[in-house]
Amino acid sequence: MQLSERYARYSKLQLSSPADGVLQIVLQGHGRANALGAEIHREMAEIWRDVDADPATRVAIVRGPGDAFAAGGDINMVEAFGKDWDKMAGGWKEARDIVYNIINCSKPVISAIKGGAAGAGLAVALLADISIAARTAKIVDAHTRLGIAAGDHAAIIWPLLCGMAKAKYYLLLCEPLSGEEAERIGLVSMCVDDDKVYDTALKVAIRLAAGAQSAIRLSKYTLNNWLRAAGPIFDASLALETLGFFGPEVVEGIASFREKRDPMFKPFSPL
Repeated sequence: MQLSERYARYSKLQLSSPADGVLQIVLQGHGRANALGAEIHREMAEIWRDVDADPATRVAIVRGPGDAFAAGGDINMVEAFGKDWDKMAGGWKEARDIVYNIINCSKPVISAIKGGAAGAGLAVALLADISIAARTAKIVDAHTRLGIAAGDHAAIIWPLLCGMAKAKYYLLLCEPLSGEEAERIGLVSMCVDDDKVYDTALKVAIRLAAGAQSAIRLSKYTLNNWLRAAGPIFDASLALETLGFFGPEVVEGIASFREKRDPMFKPFSPL
């Protein structure tokens, strides 16, 4: 189906309509892990306003291009935040808009999580209204491993999905989860065999597209008031993540990532 002209400006999101009323959004990063650069980070913040305004779209599916959902922000982009105020401020605004624009999008969003999901990609995956993960998917919030606070989505959604005890365990330790474990603790809606992720997401999307649109959208709006109520918690986490870009721990975190070794953080902290 032909898409609205409103989507013509997106170059890093591959957009298509696999069924009536369904918009498929494929995150086009780079490398085997599908790392997300600055341009796609910006587009991920903006696309949800267009989804909301498009009368032809009743539900959106977001996925990776193949066997990886998204590896999070490109390490060069992360490093630039601590050296350039304008880039950091722009990144902070985009990270905020990714979260709030998904929450405020009236149309249901489905994530199809296959392979690795981290960083901003994970924010989209878990903030989706329905999340479908492959059994072998690898979900990890690696913020503290990089020496920054878990700020881009975790504080607003993880405790609601899986409880505070599990949220603290996985976020403070950067412990990865498989799709099966994510479903077991309630972090995702559903876990299916790897080769059924995309078909399952499309089937769910078609059901939603055929449903009572006002009822579905008003139900989403009401339920997302839980997330809106947690807005100040998210705002604080994002501000504290931003603070970390100017600290010493992120320097070691980035260096250890590039050198493929465990980080060696200094034990002392004034906080």
